[in-house]
Amino acid sequence: MDYQKVQPYVIAEIGCNHKGDLNIAKEMIKVAAHYCKVDAVKFQKRNPKELLSSDEYNAPHPNPQHAYGSSYGEHREFLELTIEQHEELVHECKTNGIEYSSSVWDVTSAIEVADLNPKFIKIPSACNLDFDMLGVLLERYSGDVHLSFGMTTPEEEEQVIAFFNNLGRLDSLVIYSCVSGYPVSFEDLSLLDIQRLRDRYESKVKSIGFSGHHLGIAADIAALTLGAKYFERHFTLDRTWKGTDHAASLEPDGMRRLVRDIRNVNKALTYKREDLLDVEKVQRNKLKRKV
Repeated sequence: MDYQKVQPYVIAEIGCNHKGDLNIAKEMIKVAAHYCKVDAVKFQKRNPKELLSSDEYNAPHPNPQHAYGSSYGEHREFLELTIEQHEELVHECKTNGIEYSSSVWDVTSAIEVADLNPKFIKIPSACNLDFDMLGVLLERYSGDVHLSFGMTTPEEEEQVIAFFNNLGRLDSLVIYSCVSGYPVSFEDLSLLDIQRLRDRYESKVKSIGFSGHHLGIAADIAALTLGAKYFERHFTLDRTWKGTDHAASLEPDGMRRLVRDIRNVNKALTYKREDLLDVEKVQRNKLKRKV
């Protein structure tokens, strides 16, 4: 791989870390754009009553201390921004010079976000086998689709690839190596799956990405050296905020360092341009000893 020709693309996943507050969401866009200097931010769009069964909707939140409602459905409703608010987020992203995107979790959300026509739409690991939703999305939307392979078997990966292939859309598909845990321990991170996905699919799909739910930023640099081009990390303004995703998220300084390090290491992943670089020639004349 010629790393200099494959520029890394960093996505700050805000998701629902805005706590259902549009003003917080807009502030997070500004921080991600100007302080962290990411390429894109990504939200989430759900229709809880469509996505959840009655039992799931009315069940208590599995982590009550993080609940924003008396049931899991009410919790999801509280965190959900309307499609009109997402339109405001699209405008906010344009104003601040970064791309808007969102993951979609059901047919209604897929239609709504597709009509916003972002550069790319994300399919979360939980929904990558919802072929009804994928079919509706691909019929309505011609942009890139980013899709995570967390909690997905190799056989199921093949089903997804075949589905996109049958619709002639592999050239707009970015697949992500991912382990679905919040946070994921380093021994479970399975970074070599990036190489496995490259070996099997790099010649077929648009690109390979890494969606990490781990602590720190060292693993993302390793993912870069293994050939990932797209990098997605959860983003928050405060990891102590109420909500299950904050603990596995990067705060602004962590995201800033991630972007800096990925871009700098990408520049360094080359062979020497010539036998002796200009910076070496100066030192050679001063220091080199010959016997």
